[in-house]
Amino acid sequence: MGEGSPFKDTVLKGKVALITGGGSGIGLEISTQFGLHGASVAIMGRRRHVLDEAVASLQSLGIQAMALEGDVRKKEDARRVVETVVNAMGRLDILVNGAAGNFLVAPEDLSPNGFKTVMDIDTLGTFTMCHAAVEYLKKGGKGKDPAEIGGLIISISALLHYGANWYQIHVAAAKAAVDSLTRSLALEWGTDYNIRCNAIAPGPIADTPGMDKLNPKESELSAEQLGIPLRRVGEKWDIAMSAVYLAAETGKYVNGHVLVVDGGSWLAKPRPISKGQLRQFGRAIEQRSRTTKLPSSKL
Repeated sequence: MGEGSPFKDTVLKGKVALITGGGSGIGLEISTQFGLHGASVAIMGRRRHVLDEAVASLQSLGIQAMALEGDVRKKEDARRVVETVVNAMGRLDILVNGAAGNFLVAPEDLSPNGFKTVMDIDTLGTFTMCHAAVEYLKKGGKGKDPAEIGGLIISISALLHYGANWYQIHVAAAKAAVDSLTRSLALEWGTDYNIRCNAIAPGPIADTPGMDKLNPKESELSAEQLGIPLRRVGEKWDIAMSAVYLAAETGKYVNGHVLVVDGGSWLAKPRPISKGQLRQFGRAIEQRSRTTKLPSSKL
């Protein structure tokens, strides 16, 4: 099994997965863990040198892997990549939409073109890849009865739109749309083709491009300052294991769900007073209620 994994190393045996943005960060960790658990993986991205390095690292672990250059925003690239994967590996069972764009910017400094770019990568790119892959995913791999088994789509979402976040108006809008796409496709493609569609919403994850952009070293905040109840930043492994859970038999009845993996950070609020102060206030109120006489009722 994968290092530290609770799953057997055969839980994804025979599966073929295509991971966009699979050459770095969370996407590469998902690619690695899918491969260590038996899947063949194809990674898609725009930077050839990143893809080549990623495939070399995967193959050094004994994983069957291939890399394909392409832009998720372009339907011609999406179709070409999907068809190449199916022709080379014989089938397609899992699509992971991991390609994304992000940067910190105040709304008044964000151009409409910059807003559109993020929407195009995150939202349009997710739908474009789903649209290109559906013909193969609904077969659950070539030659299988769609009534028996369908494929799986996992989209990488975020927590930004659960409330509001500073300097993230573009990404929050894009990821809210990704969540909506996930639910709509879960309903329609789940009903028609037995394709499960889910998303994973990571919290702060160490050693990722997203974390470097959102919490740069120049202003690096601790887990406590970030408001994470579990008091630690997550690991890429945490997200990859969630993806393995959804892709294995363990997740076969999970559909239309956004799995939040964040240590509880989206629930966090500043503590108004300490527990010691709370107990003091409680004792003071209790004492006051004992000594205060209630006014007698008047007839």
